[in-house]
Amino acid sequence: MGEINKLSPIDAAHQFIHKYFPHCQGALLAGSVVRGEATETSDLDIVIFDHTISSSYRESLIDFDWAIEAFVHNLSSYKHFFKNDVERARPSLPRMVSEGIILKDEGIMDSIKKEAKELLTNGPAEWSIETIELKRYFITDALDDFIGCSIRGEEIFIANTIAELVSEFVLRTNRKWIGASKWIVRALRQYDERFANDFVEVFDHFYRTGEKKPVVELVDHVLEPFGGRLFHGFSLGKK
Repeated sequence: MGEINKLSPIDAAHQFIHKYFPHCQGALLAGSVVRGEATETSDLDIVIFDHTISSSYRESLIDFDWAIEAFVHNLSSYKHFFKNDVERARPSLPRMVSEGIILKDEGIMDSIKKEAKELLTNGPAEWSIETIELKRYFITDALDDFIGCSIRGEEIFIANTIAELVSEFVLRTNRKWIGASKWIVRALRQYDERFANDFVEVFDHFYRTGEKKPVVELVDHVLEPFGGRLFHGFSLGKK
């Protein structure tokens, strides 16, 4: 089948469910195609709820001219993933369930969607003072390496580490969900569009020019309300 005759995401998802999970109790289509953010390489994220499944699993395949990611759960296993996602502050499955378009429902999807939306609304747990101090120390350590480094290849990857640590720090200290990869920027934008734009510009400027000062200033600005950089006096595991 040529690209011009390619099934729409919703039609392909319905056919996928009919072919592979005809007896499931619920299913939904999520991901970028639902959010209107699909690109040429986007796949279909399909979540399936089937009481005959003994344990959750994830499977990737190509069918109906689409790359498809299937996330398969029974009627209780998804709760474990909800819990883990909340604990790590990356709500992958709750987000998929909350935003997903229902493909099939035998009376279970409303309650599962409600669970997901409540988790997303509540946000992740507040960081303890001890955790904030630990993260300040790790950021300070990476920043010191960054400032002192003169090897371009090493600088690039230290900057990557700083970007991940700082984005996590900003979001978690404000009780917001974090992300990985492209979801780092998306999570920051959901929190504060202006800060996200500044964050991207600072690191983009460094990658293009090698100038470190804007990165250092950004980190110091983020840490300042929490006491700034932390090295002297930090202790971990001392008894």
